[in-house]
Amino acid sequence: MKKRQRKDAQETRQRLLAAAAEVFAKKGYWETTHAEICQKAKANTAAVNYHFGSKENLYVEAWKYAFEKSVEAHPPEGGIVPEAPVEERLRGRVLAFMQRIADPDNYEVEIIHKEMANPTGLLTQTMQQTVERMRQGMRSIVQELLGDRASERQVSLCVMSLVGQCFGPMLHLRHRLGPPISRLAISKRADQEIGVPGFGFGVEELADHVTQFSLAGMRGIRHSEFRLQAARPRKRGKGPQTRNSAFGNPAPNGRLKARGPEGTR
Repeated sequence: MKKRQRKDAQETRQRLLAAAAEVFAKKGYWETTHAEICQKAKANTAAVNYHFGSKENLYVEAWKYAFEKSVEAHPPEGGIVPEAPVEERLRGRVLAFMQRIADPDNYEVEIIHKEMANPTGLLTQTMQQTVERMRQGMRSIVQELLGDRASERQVSLCVMSLVGQCFGPMLHLRHRLGPPISRLAISKRADQEIGVPGFGFGVEELADHVTQFSLAGMRGIRHSEFRLQAARPRKRGKGPQTRNSAFGNPAPNGRLKARGPEGTR
């Protein structure tokens, strides 16, 4: 009997999390009540306090639940193996990030929007801790593309640019077209064949563009850094340094050697 009770309690808790994520996404923290959540979860009105202690704790746990469901549906690596070329790994992350934002079943994004519009401060620490590993994954790829000579500031600026390019069009897609068409937008058929009505681009096409655009930008930053390094006086006894990279090897004159058709010219 006790085993059955524990199972029922776990099921109730999961229903509360799912219901809370949906209601918080729709109405925000301040406008949401225990009664609404419990009614949607088909649970007793005392269930929130019993399972989470407070509305504040439920809010944090509901966002974490929504985030975990989103990452489960759209893994950050985008299905690209760690051994793949860095350009492919970047594209995988860009596509997965865009799909997460556009996904109408992802309440994580809407909760964040409501939080930004009417802050509680309850999610700040949790979001920083939860998203950190994902952020470090993107930083690692950008660092690899820019090379060891890139400063922390350059890496941060490039990551910020990538995130902005993903967020802008996907939020436009999500909010302008609404949930039914958003589901169409993230489907493979929409990406590969018909695009998104009223939007003009499929998610796959946008991911390709953001990847190519960002690679070209980082390539330009890397070229500029090599030119600066080449212009600086060298200490005696030290020859030019060479290093492999996704964009080719720096030649003694500070320029990049193309590694083939995919190399930098």
